[in-house]
Amino acid sequence: MTSLAVANPGSLIQSVDWVAIAPPLIAAVAALAVLVTDLFLPERHKRWLGRLTVAGLALALIALLPLTDGSPRATFCVRNVAGGTDSGGCSYVADHFALVFQLLALGGALIAALLSMHTVDDERLPRGEYWFLLLSSATGAALLPASRDLATMVIALEVASLPAFALVALRRDGRGAEAALKFFVSSVTATAVMLLGVGFVYAASGSLHLGAVAEGLEHAPGQLKPLAEAGAVLTLVGFAFKVAAVPFHFWVPDTYTGAPLPVAGYLSVVGKAAGLSGLALATTVAFRPYAHTWGLALAVLAALTMTVGNVGALRQRFDTRYSAVRLLAWSSVGQAGYLLVPLAAAGYAPTGTDPLGATAAYALIYGVVNLGAFGVVAAVGRRAGASVDDFRGLFARNRWTALALAFFLLCLAGLPPGVVGLFGKVVVFRAAVDAGLGWLAVVMAVNVVVALYYYLLWTARLFAPAERPAPADAERRLPAGLTATLGLTASAAVVLSVAPQLVLQVAGGSLF
Repeated sequence: MTSLAVANPGSLIQSVDWVAIAPPLIAAVAALAVLVTDLFLPERHKRWLGRLTVAGLALALIALLPLTDGSPRATFCVRNVAGGTDSGGCSYVADHFALVFQLLALGGALIAALLSMHTVDDERLPRGEYWFLLLSSATGAALLPASRDLATMVIALEVASLPAFALVALRRDGRGAEAALKFFVSSVTATAVMLLGVGFVYAASGSLHLGAVAEGLEHAPGQLKPLAEAGAVLTLVGFAFKVAAVPFHFWVPDTYTGAPLPVAGYLSVVGKAAGLSGLALATTVAFRPYAHTWGLALAVLAALTMTVGNVGALRQRFDTRYSAVRLLAWSSVGQAGYLLVPLAAAGYAPTGTDPLGATAAYALIYGVVNLGAFGVVAAVGRRAGASVDDFRGLFARNRWTALALAFFLLCLAGLPPGVVGLFGKVVVFRAAVDAGLGWLAVVMAVNVVVALYYYLLWTARLFAPAERPAPADAERRLPAGLTATLGLTASAAVVLSVAPQLVLQVAGGSLF
C-alpha cells in the first residue's frame, strides 16, 4: 500500500503576506461591505454607499505605501525541494511593476467613483449594485498586475471584466443593454480563445507559473514547439481585447456610448491598464523565449491600432449625438497603439534595458488626462449625449471647465502647455528607436501628427462663438463629485507638466 504521508506536513501550509495583498483585498472587502450595507440601509441614506466606495478605494491606495520601500514581497508560493520558496514559484508578487499598475487601477477607479456620484443620482441607477460592481471590477484590475501564474491572471481578468458587463447594462435607456451585449459576446469569445491558449501553453511547458513557463518553453521538445507557439498567440488574444487593440477594438465605440459616462471613462483607463499589465507579464516573463516572434506581432498590432483609432476619430462627425464620447472612444483606441509600442520594443531590446517603464509612464499620464476629459464631457452633457458641437463657446459659458478640457486635449495631443503628454510620447518614441524599430517610430510620428487635427479642432470649438443657445443646465453649478474629479485630474496634469520627472522616472529603471 502506498503511503500518503509527507515528511514535513507543515510545508503544505502556506503563509499569507497580508501587507502584500492589502490593496486588492481592501477593495474586495469594501465591495462586500457595500453589498451588505445596501441590504439594511434605508433608501434615503443610500447616498452614503458612494462615500463608502470612495473611502474604500482611498484606503486601498494608502495600502500601497508600505510596499514602496524595500524589496518585492511575494506570497502564495510553491515550496521547492529544500523547503524554501522563491518568487519564481509564487502566484502573487508585489514588485515595482505591480505597484505602478495597481496605482493606476485603484486611482482610476477612485476618480471614476467621484465622477459617478452625480450620474448614479441623475440616471437613477441602483446604488448598491453600481458601487458593488465598480469595487469588484477594481479588485480584479488591481490583482492582475501582481499575478504571476496564468490561472490567477485569467481569474483576475474575469473578475475585472464580468462586473464591467453589468455596469454597462445598468443604463436603462435601451442603449445600455445593446452595448453590454456587444461587450459581453466579444469578451467571452476572446476569453475562450485565451483559455485554449493557456491549455496549449500548459501542455507544452508543464507549468502555469510564469517563470516556470518560460523555462519549460525554452527546453520544450521540438514536436511541442508549434503547440507552444500557437498557445502563446492565443493566450495574448484575451489581453489584446482588454487593451482594445485592432482587430479586437470593434466593441469600444458602441460600448462607451451605451454605458454610463463614468463607466466609459473607467473602461478606457482601468480596463485598459488591466489588459496592458497582463499583456506585459505574459510576453516579457512567460513567453520570453519567443521574444522576437511576439515582438514583431505586437509591433504590427501597435501600428494597426494607432492608425485605425486615429482614422476612426477623423471620420467622426462633430454634430451628431454622443459624438464627444465616440471621439474619445476612437482616441482611446489610438492611444492603445502608443501604449503597445514599448511592449513591442521589449521583444527587441538588448539585455539590460527595460522599455516597459515607458509603457507604465505613458499609461499613468494617459489615465489622468483621459479621465479628466470624460469628466468635462459629463459636466457639459449631463443627461443627454453631448456632441462635440455642444462644446462650441464653452469658454464664454464656463471658463474654467473649458480651460481644463483644452489642457486635457493638448496633453493627449502632446502639445505645450500639456508638457507631460509631450514627454510621454517622446519616451515611447525613444523606446521604439532604441529597440531598432525605426519603421514603427515613423508610423507613430505620422499618427501623432494626424491626431493633432481632431484634438485641435475640438480645442478650437471651446473658444469659438456659440452658434446656438446653451443647454438649459449649462449654467447650473457642478455637483461636488464632478468638481472634485475636474479639480483632481487638472491639478495632477498641471503638476506633472511642471515636474514631469515625478512620473517619467518610472521609465528610467527596471520594473521587475
